Amino acid sequence: MISHKKGRQVKEITSFSNPLIKNMRALTLKKVRERGGMFLAEGLKLIIDALDHGWRIHTLVFAKSNLCNMLLEKTAARAVAAGGFVIATSEKIMATITHRDNPQTIVGVFEQRWHELEKTIFDENSLFLGLDRIRDPGNLGTIIRTADATGISGIILIGETATPFSSKAVRATMGSIFTVPLYRISEKRFLDWRRKFPGFVIGTHLEGKLDYRSVNYTKEPILLLMGNEQKGLLESLTCCCNKLVQIPQKGRADSLNLAVATGIMLYEIGYKTFRFYKKSP
Repeated sequence: MISHKKGRQVKEITSFSNPLIKNMRALTLKKVRERGGMFLAEGLKLIIDALDHGWRIHTLVFAKSNLCNMLLEKTAARAVAAGGFVIATSEKIMATITHRDNPQTIVGVFEQRWHELEKTIFDENSLFLGLDRIRDPGNLGTIIRTADATGISGIILIGETATPFSSKAVRATMGSIFTVPLYRISEKRFLDWRRKFPGFVIGTHLEGKLDYRSVNYTKEPILLLMGNEQKGLLESLTCCCNKLVQIPQKGRADSLNLAVATGIMLYEIGYKTFRFYKKSP
């Protein structure tokens, strides 16, 4: 049995009606996550990533059938040492917590973490991504993962967006949720902050006159704005851009998936400014 240095140990729960289980099940609801500032992370890799990056764990739950998994036991011990509650339960109860037929064998409840945009310091290598009213949590999670791969400085969620802390979004990040600084801000506050931003703001837009590859991306703070999946950027956000660009399309599709378009833009900016690549010898 894994024991806490103050005497706390793994607690076994077998009842579906246990309050702790009920509370974790409720975390699939956005209003519950927002009220308590918690979220679920499913799977051993994600939980290890969270602990490695210092995220505060509240509760860790695992299926008793996996108790002999040494890495799982080590992770549970880390959670106890960090002050978290550790619960052993059945696979059926795990399925009710995750609302999935084939749940992961371990789930963690962590505190959400948001950064303050007004306190952010910029330098010539800063690259921020602003997302306007993103609706699809899977898209958002994929964007966070891609942005992490490009070494993004942070992601700003503007207005009413999907939450990055839904189970679908967290899974799609593949652990990047724990490494990318996240900000959320209203449209009005963002526009106020934009006036003080000491760099270059570029947005993608169907009416953009420039090919995204033709822009001279310079070594200065850059903010890339990407719009809602169906409606694109709000007019107010469009007007605050220094340049508007388009990604050319040859086929019959009228638009690109938002996550794909964001990835194209981030890698182009990174390549042009050598933020993420070294020059070939």
